[in-house]
Amino acid sequence: MRAVIPDADSMHEFGRTVAGLLQAGDLIVLTGPLGAGKTTFTRGLGEGLQVRGSVTSPTFVLARTHPSTIGGPPLVHVDAYRLGSALELDDLDIDFVRSIVVVEWGRGMLNGIADSWLDIEIERPVGASQAAASVVADEAEVLDLDEPRTVTVTPHGPRWPNEFDGDFAPTGP
Repeated sequence: MRAVIPDADSMHEFGRTVAGLLQAGDLIVLTGPLGAGKTTFTRGLGEGLQVRGSVTSPTFVLARTHPSTIGGPPLVHVDAYRLGSALELDDLDIDFVRSIVVVEWGRGMLNGIADSWLDIEIERPVGASQAAASVVADEAEVLDLDEPRTVTVTPHGPRWPNEFDGDFAPTGP
C-alpha cells in the first residue's frame, strides 16, 4: 500500500488507524529521515492503543515501554539508530511476544527476531529535512513541517496479507 498523508494531524490519525489492526506479537519497522513523522505516527498508534504515558522518541534510552490503560498489550517504542545489529536489538530483552513493538531505524535488524512485521516507510519532500533542522533539545526530535508525506506499507511474513485493501489506507481532510 502506498498513500500520501497530507499533514501531521493525518499522520497521527494514520497511527490511530493502524492501532486498530494490531495485536500482541505484532512488530512495525519505521523507516524515514529525521522529521519524516515516525514519532508522530507512533504517538497516534499509542493513542489508538490507549497506552499510558506520552509517546516521545526514545533516542537516548533506546526503548520505552508504554503499558496499556485498558488491559491490552503494552507498546514498546524502540529507536535502533545507535544499534549495530539484530543481536544488539535482541540484547534489549524486549518481550516481542506479548507486546506491540515499533522499531524506528530498524530495517535490516530483524533477522531471527520476528517472522512477520509491517515495514512502514515515510518519505518527505526533497529538501524538507534541511528546512526542519530545528531540534528540540530535551527530546532530540526534529520538528515536523506540516506538509505531505508519502507512506509505503509493506507486509512481511505469514501474519499479514500480501496486500492491504482500502480499509487500511489513511484518510486525510
